[in-house]
Amino acid sequence: MDWLTAVAPEVYALLFFVALLAGFIDSIAGGGGLLTIPALLSVGITPVETLATNKLQAIGGSFSATLYFARRKAINLREQIFPVIMTMIGAMIGAILIQSIDTAFLKQLLPVMVICVGLYFLLTPSLGVQDRPQRVSMPIFGVAAGMGIGFYDGAFGPGTGSFLALAYVLLLGYNLAKATAHAKLLNFASNFGSLIFFIIGGHVLWVLGFVMLAGQMVGARLGARLVLTKGQKLIRPMIVVISLLMSIKLLNDSHGDDIKAWFLTLF
Repeated sequence: MDWLTAVAPEVYALLFFVALLAGFIDSIAGGGGLLTIPALLSVGITPVETLATNKLQAIGGSFSATLYFARRKAINLREQIFPVIMTMIGAMIGAILIQSIDTAFLKQLLPVMVICVGLYFLLTPSLGVQDRPQRVSMPIFGVAAGMGIGFYDGAFGPGTGSFLALAYVLLLGYNLAKATAHAKLLNFASNFGSLIFFIIGGHVLWVLGFVMLAGQMVGARLGARLVLTKGQKLIRPMIVVISLLMSIKLLNDSHGDDIKAWFLTLF
């Protein structure tokens, strides 16, 4: 792209630190894409290139956090093979279909879904405090949660980490810290799966993507460390706050003018 040759070095620096912050937030509560996607769009990238480049940089964060958790034996890689495969397949399908389907309905539904997740964590303080009995088998979890949320991530994306963590807590009975660690593994699988098709389509901006990927890796490592040291005390309030901010952002994107007009009628 022409703008790459003219972009100032401070723009790369800014996007690096945006990715760093997004990686930190994403490794704890999800929602980092709400920082990186607007940042990429703001420098003149097309929506498709934004989604593609965002997947590249997001892989840095999800890989860094997953590696940290795996080295500290916070995740069981062998047990997660089937969910990883299903998540990757779902993300590939989502990345293919996003080029031909209308996501308008999903954009309207997403704020409601996100605020429900936040309220659920807020109103159930005992959620994820400790491991509970498993409700479904790993194959069923892989198809229902892995493939389903993977499809959503490949097609759209915001809030994937929170949805995966909640699925692990509710369906497999994991405590919140354990669920967050495993969610990053599936998040990496979905990012990788969808990125393959964006690469085939030639939509990835490699230089910019790798600059942000480096920031993501730093931020995700810092966040992952806090997940294991602070656990549920940190994750619950972070998910609640991020879900609220995410809902406000998504509602403003979809209905900002209508909301402003409604407020003006009150005064």
